[in-house]
Amino acid sequence: MTQVWGANYYGTERVVVSQLIRSPGAYFEIEEERVTGRPLSMGKLIPDRGAWMEFETRKTDYLTVKFNRKRTVPVTLFLRAMAAVDDGLDNPLIVDGTDEELLALFEDIDTNGEHLYIQGSIEQEPLWDVDKPIAEQALIEFYKRMRPGDPPTLENAVQYLHEQLFDSRRYDLARVGRYKLNKRLNLQDSVPLEHRTITQHDIVQLVRRMVLINNGQEGADDIDHLGNRRIKTVGELLQAKLRVGLRRMERVVRERMSIRESENITPIGLINIRPVVAAIREFFGSSQLSQFMEQANPLAELTHKRTLSALGPGGLRRERAGFEVRDVHHSHYGRICPIETPEGPNIGLIGRLATYGRVNKYGFVETPYRRVRNTIAGSSEALVGHDAFRNIVDPNTGEIIVSANEMITEAHAQAIREAGIDQVSVVPYVTDDVVYMSADEEDHYTIAQANAQLDGRNQFVDTRVSSRRNQNFRFTSVQRVDFMDVAPRQIVGVSAALIPFLSHDDANRALMGSNMQRQAVPLLQPHVPIVSTGMELQAAYNSGQVVLSKGDGEVVSVTGDQIMVVSDNGPQVYNLRKYNRSNQSTCIDQRPIVVKGQRVEKGTVLADSSSTQYGELALGQDVLVAFLSWEGGNFEDAILVSERLVRNDLFTSVHIEKHEIEARDTKLGPEEITYDIPNVSEDALKDLDERGIIRIGADVKENDILVGKITPKGEKELSPEEKLLRAIFGDKAREVKDSSLRLPHGARGKVVDVQVFDRQHDRDLPAGVETMVRVSVAQRRKLSEGDKMAGRHGNKGVISKVVPIEDMPHLADGTPIDIILSPLGVPGRMNIGQVLETHLGWAARRLGFRAVTPVFDGASEREIQSELGRAWLVDRGWDVATAWAWDWLNEIHYDLELLKDDREARLLFISSWLGDLGYDVSRLDVDADYARQSVAREWVRSRGWDPDGIFIEPEAWPETTKAQWEPLNDLAIEACVREWFQLALERHGNELPKAVHVDTKATDLDDLRVLANQITAVTHEPLPILGKEKLVDGKTGRPFDQPVTVGILHMLKLAHLVEDKVHARSTGPYSLVTQQPLGGKAQFGGQRFGEMEVWALEAYGAAHTLQEMLTVKSDDVQGRVKTYESIVKNERIEEPGVPASFRVLVKELQSLGLAVEAVTDSGDVIRFGKEDDKRRNSDNRRAWTGGMTDFR
Repeated sequence: MTQVWGANYYGTERVVVSQLIRSPGAYFEIEEERVTGRPLSMGKLIPDRGAWMEFETRKTDYLTVKFNRKRTVPVTLFLRAMAAVDDGLDNPLIVDGTDEELLALFEDIDTNGEHLYIQGSIEQEPLWDVDKPIAEQALIEFYKRMRPGDPPTLENAVQYLHEQLFDSRRYDLARVGRYKLNKRLNLQDSVPLEHRTITQHDIVQLVRRMVLINNGQEGADDIDHLGNRRIKTVGELLQAKLRVGLRRMERVVRERMSIRESENITPIGLINIRPVVAAIREFFGSSQLSQFMEQANPLAELTHKRTLSALGPGGLRRERAGFEVRDVHHSHYGRICPIETPEGPNIGLIGRLATYGRVNKYGFVETPYRRVRNTIAGSSEALVGHDAFRNIVDPNTGEIIVSANEMITEAHAQAIREAGIDQVSVVPYVTDDVVYMSADEEDHYTIAQANAQLDGRNQFVDTRVSSRRNQNFRFTSVQRVDFMDVAPRQIVGVSAALIPFLSHDDANRALMGSNMQRQAVPLLQPHVPIVSTGMELQAAYNSGQVVLSKGDGEVVSVTGDQIMVVSDNGPQVYNLRKYNRSNQSTCIDQRPIVVKGQRVEKGTVLADSSSTQYGELALGQDVLVAFLSWEGGNFEDAILVSERLVRNDLFTSVHIEKHEIEARDTKLGPEEITYDIPNVSEDALKDLDERGIIRIGADVKENDILVGKITPKGEKELSPEEKLLRAIFGDKAREVKDSSLRLPHGARGKVVDVQVFDRQHDRDLPAGVETMVRVSVAQRRKLSEGDKMAGRHGNKGVISKVVPIEDMPHLADGTPIDIILSPLGVPGRMNIGQVLETHLGWAARRLGFRAVTPVFDGASEREIQSELGRAWLVDRGWDVATAWAWDWLNEIHYDLELLKDDREARLLFISSWLGDLGYDVSRLDVDADYARQSVAREWVRSRGWDPDGIFIEPEAWPETTKAQWEPLNDLAIEACVREWFQLALERHGNELPKAVHVDTKATDLDDLRVLANQITAVTHEPLPILGKEKLVDGKTGRPFDQPVTVGILHMLKLAHLVEDKVHARSTGPYSLVTQQPLGGKAQFGGQRFGEMEVWALEAYGAAHTLQEMLTVKSDDVQGRVKTYESIVKNERIEEPGVPASFRVLVKELQSLGLAVEAVTDSGDVIRFGKEDDKRRNSDNRRAWTGGMTDFR
């Protein structure tokens, strides 16, 4: 096992997925009788290991038990039989097995006069001999029915029942089974948790519950409820495999002990550990739950370790799993993510643990809640500061001490103590007491949502809140609330919690978004998304890929591949992974983010990994996107990207492929790794060292030699000359063939690592292998047409074109767009989250902050509008300051020749202007965001607005409550709308209709927003708070007809790269039977010309093309050779022959006994088979000898 919760098996990292299965225990179902509709109960008693018992109610009013899925007996017979065997408890319910004993156990519940189930079951038994113990007779009768062929003696019967139910080696409820059984059947006081076999109490209580269900007093169980399904983690799964291996080993030991004489026995001679080793290897190597770890990025690794599978040994089969078991269940809330699951046949069977979910000691998933209290002890000091829920009256005098909704002070608390009031009813408040509950425990409580409004004292603001109890969601009085969710993201898993504005996305698209984040390839320059959810730090922290400090200390050394931290326990060295290959061929490269001399605490991130930046998850890049249809280039979700992204390597990734070769000891002699390769040019060997292994750093392309290897050829009878050469030069003269390791077709890159393993130093090489060489080749892959990209909202597409920067649409200031997405991809898919992310990202980029918007508790539309308004005010203030700067410089007669551009002029002006107003002049040049915000504050002040009512200093953001933000947001929107309207009137007054010429200060804000549409229709300049921009076509220089949604979107490059998929073939391998080219890139195959393609050529009447496709380009063996020869020699191509697949068809029909012949139009019979081959070979031989007849 590795330190980061994985398993390393023969050099590959694997994950043992936890299994979600039905828990051991008792389960009840109801089947309605067809005629009367009355409920008939069925029960199952399922152990962890051992015989199942199935109980059933018959229509004729008696109960039966099917033991170990064999024969059925009346349940009363089984109860009598159990009385004859000791169940390990001191308080048996049945001693003699008489009718009176049985009827007394059920007399309080079996009271339905029309349906007496216990009496009915007794009547199904045989008659007992009253002179003999009834329990023993019942046991023998039970044995006869279970084992009809064996002699029914009391001794055999006792032994049988003891082995089946009371022997802990054969029957085990497990700790969880006993816990569930005691809880379900109310046996906490009767059977201790340590007792893990069946008792009389279990069966009696189970039968009582069935009778109650039949009488309509109890309900059935929900088998899909998470209270009835538990998690088997790696330890339990491995334990089950070890038990199998130890049983096999035990059998071998017993056999050897019975064969060998006692004098010669030694432990080494008796015990053979191979069965145990084989069981462990089988588990890690081939178990359905031991899987190749997903390592495409840190999120993929983390999610794979949090996966829950209902498949596997003892679980469900995907072919038989129905809709109910796959569906989201109300008990999944906070335990299993309702969104993240595969899209294929495994949908609903594979799940992920929710963000705060954990597994308890019994294997049930728990989720945390904060306890809600509505009473406080009268003597408690915690009473002070809470509001009284109702009037608190002194019981002695009848005076009101505290009125309802009045805050309790220290004086009030003293009066309450003196009055001797035991419990005080206060306004319900949320405590810091966190309670983890399993699904069945949670069903008994009313739980409020995490976003219910609380005041500063954690008291509920509203009298009624949205809550849930069991599977019912409703508004409830706060007095009835028992607990509250800890966070809104509690319901979803880690991947879904990384999607901003998740609540605005359709569930299907959210599912795709959470799954596609795990496919994002690590980029060369990772960037944390500007619009994030706050989960990025925790996801990267727990992924196992970043390097964490193991203790407090000081960094004393930082190099590219090592960090040393000195703590109280001495120096600690952290070796970094450099250019390591992941299981998905992506690159894991760790980079230090601490500096020498820095103090670190335990858990501090010391080094980033792939797809992380400063310890936070960074799967993609923030790019400037526009939702625009552009020359048909983004038809059907295609994506247009700017050449800038390719040129600046924003989406460039490194991929590392591993190539191995083994030198074996063959029958003809040993293979050899060598530089001396026959019939190879010097140029092909230039990068090999003296051993024949390529050097690190060499650039390689397809078919280049990575490792030189020669293999001995088969010996043949030597000529005298060869014998002489062999005698002179020894073995060097023998024939060898070149079997070197070459780079596969289509591959390229740079050699980054070479590892050599030989038998002398590495004993665990496979049998027959003397040397193994492993070469790692890394390649940089830039963004190209055909690559798949996606956002975080399930908005995926394939790049259709990389557009030159100058042709891309650009903003009014000349900033070119990075990516153009199709606007038609939004409404139909209902993933509006991408639009909100675009708007908020656009505002955040211009205002210089990073937006953290948690799922289900993120930014509202009004908050996004206010930020867009602030961004426009900042941009407008910056433009005005630039104009003012040149005017000011002219006024003071500054030599303008000394200035390069607007930036220098503006800096001179604002340094003078803002310096006099008390701003930090030294920050204005180095901190662009500070300069822009400062200019904006003073500009809005000059326009008559209160800057403190619009902007808040970034340092004060954490302390600002939502209620304090609301008036600021309203003022920001109003200021933006009125200033934009005034600017439009100033710039385009003559072009605008008369209706819009209004007093911007006096007109109602809503009216201004309506009139703004008329301005936009004329000027193409939209209202800033709508998040749209005037966009200009780069090719024509003209603005588009309508404003376009422009903003910042976090885009991912997915692991479906065109370079792995594009493939071409001229000639290559053929199938042995059909002689047709193989299929697929891996086999270097061709493109299948199938039935529908044949129809297409038939429709066009392209007869000769069709004939070529089905013969010389496919499986006409002679024809394709001659055609190739004719092309090379520039001769006329001959007529095609008969395809080999036609020959296969004829032979198939002949094998069925059908006499099938193929006759040409001239009447000749085409022969197939050995005689045809003989004839063809003889024709070829005759042609080779010049047509001469051999008369010998």
